Amino acid sequence: MYIKKDRGQQKQFRMVCIEDLVPQNHILRDIDRAIDFNFIYDAVKGLYSEIEWGKPGIDPVSLFKIVLIQFLFGIRSMRQTIKEIEVNMAYRWFIGYDLGESIPHFSTFGKNYTRRFKDTDVFQKIFEQILNEAVRCGFVDASALFIDGTHIKASANKHNATEVVVEKQAKQYQKQLEEEIEKDRAAHGKKPLKKDKDDDSNSPPPAPKTQTIKQSKVDPESGVFHKGEHEKCFAYVANTACDRHNFILNFVLGAGNLHDSVMFDRLYEKVVSQFPESKVVAVDSGYKTPWIMKQIIDSERVPAVPYKRPMTKEGFFKKYEYVYDEYYDCILCPQNQVLKYSTTNREGYREYKSNPEVCESCPVRSQCTGSKAYQKVVIRHVWEPYMEQAEEYRYMPQYKAIYKLRSETIERVFADAKEKHGMRYTQLRGLQKVKMQVTLTFACMNLKKLATWKRRKGILPPFSRFRVDLEGLWAFSLFMTRQKSTLRFA
Repeated sequence: MYIKKDRGQQKQFRMVCIEDLVPQNHILRDIDRAIDFNFIYDAVKGLYSEIEWGKPGIDPVSLFKIVLIQFLFGIRSMRQTIKEIEVNMAYRWFIGYDLGESIPHFSTFGKNYTRRFKDTDVFQKIFEQILNEAVRCGFVDASALFIDGTHIKASANKHNATEVVVEKQAKQYQKQLEEEIEKDRAAHGKKPLKKDKDDDSNSPPPAPKTQTIKQSKVDPESGVFHKGEHEKCFAYVANTACDRHNFILNFVLGAGNLHDSVMFDRLYEKVVSQFPESKVVAVDSGYKTPWIMKQIIDSERVPAVPYKRPMTKEGFFKKYEYVYDEYYDCILCPQNQVLKYSTTNREGYREYKSNPEVCESCPVRSQCTGSKAYQKVVIRHVWEPYMEQAEEYRYMPQYKAIYKLRSETIERVFADAKEKHGMRYTQLRGLQKVKMQVTLTFACMNLKKLATWKRRKGILPPFSRFRVDLEGLWAFSLFMTRQKSTLRFA
């Protein structure tokens, strides 16, 4: 049995306000009370003209709330966002627009970005304000930092590309490494390495080292990403840090062809300056390099790292089977033969070489080396002690447990960002525009968590359910008076 719906009621007049049309448990109600959005007025100060002439611009708070709606609910474009706001009462209520008020055109934010917000820190201020509110409420636990990178597919066809020659970027720690190499060579009685250019000579500087890369014609600032079984594509990479409670603390964005370990320095410097109380840094195997381990340990923090499989050929002895003797500064092979120190190369690796006469008659030489000179070479980085110390931490239960939390923290952050907030790909082009998207996406994720936690802990400010719109009530009374007069004289 059923009751046939009378659709004639849809044309009846009702005295209602937009406040009553928004469900009391809607997430936007919690978000609206979780933070005072008036801080946006201070963030955009100086970006708007003070001269009162012409048509006034849209309220900055309403403008940014429109953008927040897009990233809060993972709407694919601004055009679609405006369409959703036009028919969604909760969205209208959140941005402060009434029932009959026309929503701004979808190109409004794009024009404002180009004319006002481009090359400014207004988006970063929004992110920081939300994060600072979470810190003030005691929700952020940065005792352990979880750092990883994720790729965002760029709006660029992989076939529309060209090959270009670019200059190789020097390592950020190159100067420190060169000093360490010279010190190590001097300790072994070796001469300093020859410089590429003698300061006293009048010879021209050497040509910079170059490499050939594939560059997109439509988005040159993106980079080719290819990992494992993934298909090659142009992408951006966002190296991100979060705390134990999945609050996003900071991030750095770069082209997709940059390795995670290359971007670590900038991110680590930012996060540590923000949260000096952090004690443990959990990273995956991509960050397990001598320089990064040295950087973490020298800053009096503990790296929580995984086991990294030795990169040796199948059928050959693993690197850990060659034991380093610190007292005699030599390497012992699996047959207990000594590999003596030879030199320290420009990459910072000490080279230990075996005696060819001994290796030639070794019964397991085929498992040790395929060298035609019958000589095994084992390399050891000058910062290898930091790698060994990180391995010792790896066996400690407390740090092993922290590393396991990565699947519940930073990996969960990336999963939510891509599945719920549309960060799997971008329709924008250029590093700055994509950075704006990532900044607002992470700001919205923090905002949702902040609002949810405040509601659960009962610290959201109360809201007034009943609001009297005097102007609307007067208009409705006038309408009813006219209706009665019409009926009286009819």
